[in-house]
Amino acid sequence: MKICVLPGDGIGQEIVAQALRVLKKVGEKYGRTFETTEALIGGCAIDAEGVPLPADTIAKCKDADAVLLGAVGGPKWDTIDPAIRPEKGLLGIRKELGLFANLRPATLFKQLADACYLRPDIVAKGLDVMVVRELTGGIYFGEPRFDGEKDGERFGYNTMTYYEHEIRRIARVAFEAARKRSGRVCSVDKANVLDVSRVWREIVIDEHKNYQDVELSHMYVDNAAMQLVRDPSQFDVVVTGNLFGDILSDEAAAITGSIGMLPSASLGESNPGLYEPIHGSAPDIAGQDKANPLATILSVSMMLRHSFDMTEEADCIESAVEKTLEQGYRTGDIWQEGGKSVGCVEMTDAVLANM
Repeated sequence: MKICVLPGDGIGQEIVAQALRVLKKVGEKYGRTFETTEALIGGCAIDAEGVPLPADTIAKCKDADAVLLGAVGGPKWDTIDPAIRPEKGLLGIRKELGLFANLRPATLFKQLADACYLRPDIVAKGLDVMVVRELTGGIYFGEPRFDGEKDGERFGYNTMTYYEHEIRRIARVAFEAARKRSGRVCSVDKANVLDVSRVWREIVIDEHKNYQDVELSHMYVDNAAMQLVRDPSQFDVVVTGNLFGDILSDEAAAITGSIGMLPSASLGESNPGLYEPIHGSAPDIAGQDKANPLATILSVSMMLRHSFDMTEEADCIESAVEKTLEQGYRTGDIWQEGGKSVGCVEMTDAVLANM
């Protein structure tokens, strides 16, 4: 398996280096061979090449079976031309690879239950939700759009659009993800009000005929937002459009109380998937061995599970992370009284020992 590695900026260099140690270990344990090649993206690419996404990076990513990314951006590049800001590199690679599906799991490890914002009785039921968000359609990209004046006052509009093929392909991603989890999909829309949501629901129902082993339910987005905080244990996989997914995935992440623990995946039809932690580049702690590597390590687990269908290997990493937390190891972002304070390298050392 060929993996293109994009460490990026800030703590990206540190966390990716540690995640690769875990990848090497799991390869040795299960007799797998992973070939890695490194490329530039974000601010470091601007410094070296003058653009946030060099052509060489695009070529290396397209030639790979999966892409592992650290983080992009930082105050160093805040005042440059917006057209070439580091974040343009991330948006650009998603577009180049046709990554239309964003998978963001929100899992609360029982060892971090005290960090959760929800009541203890709700936390006791568990929190393990996968939000599958359509990433390249919907109101963010729909036409026509307008920002200007009308009838003597400011006026603007955007258009929420979805084609059948866009809905079918994101539904398939959700159903396939559910098959690797608890086998339940909740499709979130606003079909009682929006025409586009009625189309969404009808197509999801039709596509479900190909996945009769997966349970399908539907929920309006306002109710889903409430249910996520009232009883998140009722959800397994949530699939929804770009706008609703943007909001619900952030809500799901926030209620876990530890953004430093959460991985993500962006997938396309057949191109390599891109895996990254959801936290940023944290330039204030870069180079100080303070970063939490667990979200990136768990992103490697997602890569093994979703791009390479290596379920046992993915389980091995996740179990090692859980055991490490059980032993009390804590970086600063998840520090708890009585824990063992460690840095980025030592946290990874513990995970490796538990593998």
